[in-house]
Amino acid sequence: MRFGTRAWSFVSVVVGLVAAVGTLRGEGQQTVPFQNGIPVAPLGLSGRPLPSLPVVIDTAEGMKIRVSAVARGLENPWSIAFLPDGTMLVTERAGRLRIIRNGVLDPQPVAGGPMAYGAGVSGLPGAVHGYMDVTLHPKFAQNRLIYLSYTKSRGVKQPIGAVARGRWDGTAVVDMKDIFVTGEGEASAMRLAFGRDDTLYLTTTGATPQDPNTLAGKVLRLADDGGIPKDNPFVGKAAHRPEVFTLGHRSSLGLAMHPGTGQIWQNENGPNGGDEINILKPGGNYGWPIVSYGRTYPGPWQAERFWKEGFEYPIVYWTPSIAVSGMAFYTGSKLARWKGDVFVGALRTGEVPGTGHLQRILLNDKMEELRRESLLTEFRQRVRDVRMGPDELLYVLTDEKDGAVLRIEPAS
Repeated sequence: MRFGTRAWSFVSVVVGLVAAVGTLRGEGQQTVPFQNGIPVAPLGLSGRPLPSLPVVIDTAEGMKIRVSAVARGLENPWSIAFLPDGTMLVTERAGRLRIIRNGVLDPQPVAGGPMAYGAGVSGLPGAVHGYMDVTLHPKFAQNRLIYLSYTKSRGVKQPIGAVARGRWDGTAVVDMKDIFVTGEGEASAMRLAFGRDDTLYLTTTGATPQDPNTLAGKVLRLADDGGIPKDNPFVGKAAHRPEVFTLGHRSSLGLAMHPGTGQIWQNENGPNGGDEINILKPGGNYGWPIVSYGRTYPGPWQAERFWKEGFEYPIVYWTPSIAVSGMAFYTGSKLARWKGDVFVGALRTGEVPGTGHLQRILLNDKMEELRRESLLTEFRQRVRDVRMGPDELLYVLTDEKDGAVLRIEPAS
């Protein structure tokens, strides 16, 4: 058989590509160091300080914003809550509750908080312990109740999670007591959110997310005193914990009630890909670790399929992961072109430190994603939480050793 010049050129190109692919598969890829089954992250972009603030930033919707620092010098802040007068309460993972009045951070921690176990920041990726979420009772104006999630110890190797409740007296928390305590190894990443009926939702993490008879890897629903609501989906069902509202979650770092529908929205981290936002349905199973849109840290897919019958779909997902954390709905008018959008923090993108940022997601009236925008990427900060303040501005927490509360407002 004879080939023309063009045919021989084509064959030569194909042979060359096959040889190149073979070389890449066998010899060309770098050997990446691993620790505890996770690739050791590169540090070329990490450790950058905040730029000089304030700065003015253009945004995708044609609205210029000004970003300024309300307070700096917080040690790995995790959550923020606003008192009715605009005073801010901020948790630090080191086991402290801080207060910011009129833009000034009080140098002394708020008195009356519980003692946290393993307070601080662990060197293990994804490890969370110390003080976590802080939130106010929906009827705070009448009862002055504050709720705090944290880790505590009962002489065990793994921390135990707890929710404590106390009364705010204007300067300190008094009569703070645990109203709910988890089991060993169910403590990490405990976000809090109240529903319209004043029930309290709580996220947990752990190794048994598909076992309905444990609290690990679940979203729980409690009465405001820590009791169990009678209308929880698994009340009275054998081999099911009655506190459980939903199951099949990995590491839940965001929880919020949608202001329009009253539904509880939750976000969670996948491994290397597969971060999600979910709208929670009573008794729903969200699939982890049986289905996932992500890969394991060494590279293979986490699961054989992305979805199967009996599991709930996420409404938003990320691959690669952004280490999604915190969540807020913008309902104000001052940042008018963002009204109705959902905001989440990102701790790092694609397993690269120094790539944290804020993300904005625009949804239609059926809660289907239309577009998303990454904000504050040039800051290279881990964004742990985002909230809308009573002044209708957005506030962002940077989870750094020298952490800050940032404010986003219109530039003009």
